[in-house]
Amino acid sequence: MTPPALSLTDLSKTFPVGRTLFGTPRASVKAVHPITLTVPQGQTLGIVGESGCGKSTLARMLVGLLEPTTGRIEIEGAALDTADPAAFGKRIQYIFQDPISSLNPRKTIRQIVETPLKRLHGLDRAARAARISEIFASVNLREEFLDRYPHEFSGGQAQRIGIARALAANAKTLILDEPVSALDVSVQAQVLNLLADLKREFGLTYLFISHDLAVVEAVSDRIAVLYFGSVVEIGPAERVFRTPRHPYTRLLADSAPVVGRPLTAPEAKGTELPDPLDPPPGCAFAARCPRASGRCRTEAPALAAVGPDHEAACFHPLEAAD
Repeated sequence: MTPPALSLTDLSKTFPVGRTLFGTPRASVKAVHPITLTVPQGQTLGIVGESGCGKSTLARMLVGLLEPTTGRIEIEGAALDTADPAAFGKRIQYIFQDPISSLNPRKTIRQIVETPLKRLHGLDRAARAARISEIFASVNLREEFLDRYPHEFSGGQAQRIGIARALAANAKTLILDEPVSALDVSVQAQVLNLLADLKREFGLTYLFISHDLAVVEAVSDRIAVLYFGSVVEIGPAERVFRTPRHPYTRLLADSAPVVGRPLTAPEAKGTELPDPLDPPPGCAFAARCPRASGRCRTEAPALAAVGPDHEAACFHPLEAAD
């Protein structure tokens, strides 16, 4: 059987906060609670949630920018370790939210795109030139751009260059961290269409992180909803927001503005995330949840099946017809 593109087992991240006189941490913040999930090859998994829920921390662990506190990462069936960055780079790449600041302003575009071809694959000059020509054609950029610098490009062009750099590594799994949020709406559509074309052409797998629920639903095969560092719901994209089973997912969906729908305050008891330095016992969403019971405030729910390929971490899940 073909191994999944990405497999996470009990992956978590805890950050120390403050230091005592002897150098030991005064406290700690659990940014990502143990997460276990798989992403089949060729699929797009959307990751959504409020700011501070752990989306970017999770993404940075997957590409080796942060070392996990616990857990295991497997890409295409191979367990990868942050001690070998080249192994990560050949299998998984990161596309950043701000395309301009993610490119080295002191280097030309040719030097930027050549770096993974040199460092990861050891290609000679002729092979690099041929590969760059192929990549630029794939992302609809002219080769005359190669000798320019990042500040000479628009946001949409710079994001295409960032995508080209990721493709140069020949990785099959791409982490897309808010890849279109810094772009104009018309340019967003162009970049999303390009990503869809590249996925089909090269057989890519995407982990798509965004706060724009409409974009995530449109591009994703499955969606994982994060709250306070934990996955609270995961399932097929067409079901998660149309028939949400976790109250937090319903809150997210109702909070998104929709043309023609009057803006109303979603049903919730509060708007603030729990204090990460003093996390509540039980379900982290209980203080905001209109369905919370005494059990929710003392016991943390685990993900459980609520439908075909659909799971929610809730003791009182919403009914499909609610």
